Amino acid sequence: MITLFHILGFACVVVTLPLVLELLLVTTASLLPKTQRRIRQTRNIQRLAVIVPAHNEEQSITDCVASLRASAGQETTIYVVAHNCSDATADRAEAAGAEVLVYGDPAATGKGSVLRYGFAYAIKHGADAVLVVDADSTVSRNLIPNVLEAFSSGADVVHCFFDMHGATEKIKTELISLALRGFNFIRPLGRARLGLSAGILGNGFAVTAPVLQQVPYQAFSVVEDLEYHLHLVTAGKRVWFLPEAIVSSELPTSASGETVQHSRWEGGRLRVARTWLPQLFSSIAKGRMTALEPMLDLAGLPISFGVFALLLAACLPVDWVRTYAAASMAILLMHVLAAVFAGHKWLRTLRLLVVVPFYLIWKLRLIPDVLRASSAKAAWVRTDRKPAVRSVL
Repeated sequence: MITLFHILGFACVVVTLPLVLELLLVTTASLLPKTQRRIRQTRNIQRLAVIVPAHNEEQSITDCVASLRASAGQETTIYVVAHNCSDATADRAEAAGAEVLVYGDPAATGKGSVLRYGFAYAIKHGADAVLVVDADSTVSRNLIPNVLEAFSSGADVVHCFFDMHGATEKIKTELISLALRGFNFIRPLGRARLGLSAGILGNGFAVTAPVLQQVPYQAFSVVEDLEYHLHLVTAGKRVWFLPEAIVSSELPTSASGETVQHSRWEGGRLRVARTWLPQLFSSIAKGRMTALEPMLDLAGLPISFGVFALLLAACLPVDWVRTYAAASMAILLMHVLAAVFAGHKWLRTLRLLVVVPFYLIWKLRLIPDVLRASSAKAAWVRTDRKPAVRSVL
């Protein structure tokens, strides 16, 4: 007999299954040995342009440009797009050695508009490829050489490892950093091992001029990176992952900054999911199986919300639901441990896992903000954080 418990159990399975399958797929693949990429073609990138979108980033722009100059060769031009700035961003960027593009358009409120402007300017002035680095970030010394090497090996689009960390050893910040390591490192690494498109995570991606001509940059939501990646996937393009090339940025320093940033990310993904999931499902129905993994990723709940749903499932007096919940929790734990051991302070991070329940409660409290962000218009809201510490490898 079907009871209310069976119905609740089935609902828990439906809402958590995309996340569980996605994490099983990419986490298991991330543990596989590295394979040599097959070079399909070679291309010579004569001129690389770095686009740095900046809105009132006078505190961090000097370090950002300095790290890019340390990584760049003579063939690389650094453009800082000063977007509606009311501080000294433009002056400090120019003093640090960047070419400044002043983009004063109050109607262009999203980062996507700034990127489209920078891309068009760079390609018009002879760039063969463009690289995006946020103004509050610094890059490893090997980043631009790795990007150029990937292009010369046949890549059309690449993404570097976007490492977000806390300025202090604040427990919640370290747990957020751990979650982002799973999202920004384990997941794209697993996709790369499987030969899938690694994804675009906003900061540290590069694309060739021919691809921008084939797939014009038309992504203007608050998660413009995710949106453009979906355009690329549906056009048959694959993003390579470069785990050794690192873009570093610090997490927000205030509780309000953390709330705004996470609500914007997760709310933006929810909004994009409503638009893109039917399109991805349609692509799969037409036999384009490359859309399957992006669909699972987009349909998956944030891990914290998935944990709550699985805990509810584990409490239901239905044997098959409890079995599913236990197996799924084991998969989530495998993913978390993979992210732990991918970091440097893994022993300390393991100890921090005991306070994960409090972190999950904080994430649960964000649901109203996430829902509001999912219906808001795209806006470039600057998050409060300290300047990034330069990472030179």
